[in-house]
Amino acid sequence: MEDLLLDKFVTGVIENSDYLEMDRIYLNNRVVALVGEQGCKQHTTKTELIDLKEELVKVAFQNGKVGETLNEQDELGAQLMNFITPTPSKVNCQFWDTYAKSSEQAISEFYALSKRNDYIKTKAIAKNIYYTVETEYGNLEITINLSKPEKDPKAIAAAKKIKATGYPACQLCMENEGYQGRIDYPARANHRIIRFDMNGKPWGFQYSPYAYFNEHCIFLDSIHEPMKISDKTFGQLLNIVDQFTGYFAGSNADLPIVGGSILTHEHYQGGRHVFAMEKAPIELPLHFTDYPEVEAGIVKWPMSVIRVSSKNKTQLIELATKILSKWRTYSDEDLQIKAQSEGELHHTITPIARKKEDKFELDLVLRDNQTSSQYPDGIYHPHKDVQHIKKENIGLIEVMGLAILPPRLKTEMHEVEKYLLKQPNEMAAYHKVWADEIAQKHAELNAENVTAIVKEAIGQVFKRVLEDAGVYKQNEEGKAGFLRFAQFVGLNKN
Repeated sequence: MEDLLLDKFVTGVIENSDYLEMDRIYLNNRVVALVGEQGCKQHTTKTELIDLKEELVKVAFQNGKVGETLNEQDELGAQLMNFITPTPSKVNCQFWDTYAKSSEQAISEFYALSKRNDYIKTKAIAKNIYYTVETEYGNLEITINLSKPEKDPKAIAAAKKIKATGYPACQLCMENEGYQGRIDYPARANHRIIRFDMNGKPWGFQYSPYAYFNEHCIFLDSIHEPMKISDKTFGQLLNIVDQFTGYFAGSNADLPIVGGSILTHEHYQGGRHVFAMEKAPIELPLHFTDYPEVEAGIVKWPMSVIRVSSKNKTQLIELATKILSKWRTYSDEDLQIKAQSEGELHHTITPIARKKEDKFELDLVLRDNQTSSQYPDGIYHPHKDVQHIKKENIGLIEVMGLAILPPRLKTEMHEVEKYLLKQPNEMAAYHKVWADEIAQKHAELNAENVTAIVKEAIGQVFKRVLEDAGVYKQNEEGKAGFLRFAQFVGLNKN
């Protein structure tokens, strides 16, 4: 009996929840109601609860209890894992009771729950390709994102027949907690959100299902309102890093082209990860008038970053707000920098906050979303010659030095390698110029080193992507222009 699928799953539920042995019959019946009776008593060698859940989903499909699309099967999987997930009220009570003793333990336990109940898709995330590439800016991180499932054509076709409900309004709304999901919307039955106070207003803290880095999390407003970078942003980010020990917090920019994928709901991203940008040193110290308690400087980074830090949170927010307001109005047309054109505003900031012991730190990344006839996708956006590797917007995570590259590259890079080795291949034509450059640079290229050479070349392209997105370029003209902006903000002349 001990190696039967249903029995092993229910035993796992009892071991990982508040259910007791007395609840076994009840749990058996509830699981059977979801997946059907046939096949539940089959033998299995699986031991992990998530693996057992996946076998039960297969049983349900064979029994006609669930459809063939990934979304339908995810819905059932989330329902099954909801058996080990406490109610939202209990999760919150446990979190804040533990937080009163240790904030780090509270965060750690919530993270463990979010992995254990398969809300964080650890098995899928493990498929991602990850490596680092050394550059003059530090070790840039490269990921080829294989965790998010590709859209199922059958699900797309079925979704077109579904009448839009507008509920939840977006995937960042509180209404996602416990949401069943549907053919065109992800399952959230096992999703839980920690509530916390943000200056008298309720906010939520949750993890990202398809994490890009360690403990990748999201902080979200309880109200569905558009993102806006302002003085309030800086205060909220510092509030978060004060409350959530060991985490950074940052925001995507709030303008198209330079912004993130979801601009319709106020939210921040965070986690327990040290990016290359955080390690980057101050290249030019700055001393701003009227802010004696704030240390500041231009960071040695391909994008245009002013770092400010202080124990004095008020001065830090005031200076960050001043830099933002000055940047929104600043133009330097000799360097193709314009605050606005034809009534459209072009300037904003991507901010990142950290707390190191008793000192707060903000990295303020200057962004400009202009387009031109030469660069219709964006002047400060990956240019055409690097879009064969990275075409999408450069959001918060890339800004900090972690490339999120599309799944197509896994297959495409194998074809590039074959091309470089002069083997029969199906390399995409848009890689040819780049591949020829690699061949020209690497006379030593052979079957043993070709993969490492191509990986390194991808990393160098990502470095170029960040340089394209940088408003002030890494040359004498760009550095002089950056200093002019700092002077416009108001440097101490003493």
